[in-house]
Amino acid sequence: MEHKTGLEEYYVTRGQKKMRLGYTTGSCAAAACKGAVYMLLGGKKIDFVTLMTPKGIELSLELLDTTREENKVTCAVRKDAGDDPDTTDKILVYATVERRCEPGILLDGGIGVGRVTKPGLSQKIGEAAINPVPKAMILREAREAADACDYEGGLSIVISVPQGVEIARKTFNPRLGIEGGISILGTTGIVEPMSEKALIESIHVEMKQHVAQGEEYLLVTPGNYGADYLREHLNLPFEKNIKCSNYVGETIDMAIDMGVKGILFVSHIGKFVKVAAGIMNTHSHSADGRAEILASNAIRAGGSLECAKAILESSTTDEALDIIHENGILEGTMKEIMNRIQFYLNHRSYEQIRLGAVVFNNIYGYLGQTEDAPLLIEKIRAQKTQS
Repeated sequence: MEHKTGLEEYYVTRGQKKMRLGYTTGSCAAAACKGAVYMLLGGKKIDFVTLMTPKGIELSLELLDTTREENKVTCAVRKDAGDDPDTTDKILVYATVERRCEPGILLDGGIGVGRVTKPGLSQKIGEAAINPVPKAMILREAREAADACDYEGGLSIVISVPQGVEIARKTFNPRLGIEGGISILGTTGIVEPMSEKALIESIHVEMKQHVAQGEEYLLVTPGNYGADYLREHLNLPFEKNIKCSNYVGETIDMAIDMGVKGILFVSHIGKFVKVAAGIMNTHSHSADGRAEILASNAIRAGGSLECAKAILESSTTDEALDIIHENGILEGTMKEIMNRIQFYLNHRSYEQIRLGAVVFNNIYGYLGQTEDAPLLIEKIRAQKTQS
């Protein structure tokens, strides 16, 4: 009979589809730790432990790959990300617990758990990348298990993830200054598939780290196209760019809250043309209107009604730009769009921060930049020189 974790009745709806919840690496680490403490101090092998998550959902998790040495027990819990496309899905998270003579509990990371090498994160430089909530969960479970076994001595806990070294290369960790492995994460203990909140939080964490290193002017790209263009065509510190995905508005809001002085966005026209209509979440599920924005600005640049109709019937921004180019109004249309991007960026920030954008596509290359872009480029270059 298949073991039930306690999540069988929980799901979220994304795009009219029911999607299973999962549990975090933090929950795995806490459960493995609890099991290892019980086996070390109780002397008996156990196969399952229960764990109350900060979300208020109780989990029942299986303990795997248990090994025992003198005064030391190691066991693992397998991560289940539910229906979330998580790179850590199905990995084993291990806890090794050992008696120690000194009182208190020591917690550290082993193989596959990253080490912090830059300021601005929740942990100090040199510490294991075990976030505050998972850390609290692990220590709580260890204390409760020790108390249940009437043990008053000290414990040493090491969390390890053998696959973490390889997996970390596919995450933001190297950009954040976390080397050698993954982070042990989870504020609720539960994974919600494709959580918008989690994506925004990852941007917040990366931005905070940049600010902690003294960056007052930030370089932001929505995705890989922008990052590639930045690396290949602009004399700017590519390695400093932050990816904001579709969350232009939230990125601006977070920067203002952190006291950032300016942001330069470098983006493909397919994303940033939406900003010219005040659309600050550029995901197509949130809003589109790309053809309508291009058509209206083509008319402002002197385009004919026939030109506008052809743009509205186009399938992609690249096709629309071909039409605009063939009508001889590409430069004028882009100037109109840049003016409106600048207006709406300023409107979002209430002009509390300097904002600008450089926009391109893969066929025509550079298409234009907003009024404040040149100053921001200058500031970012100067900032690199000073660092």
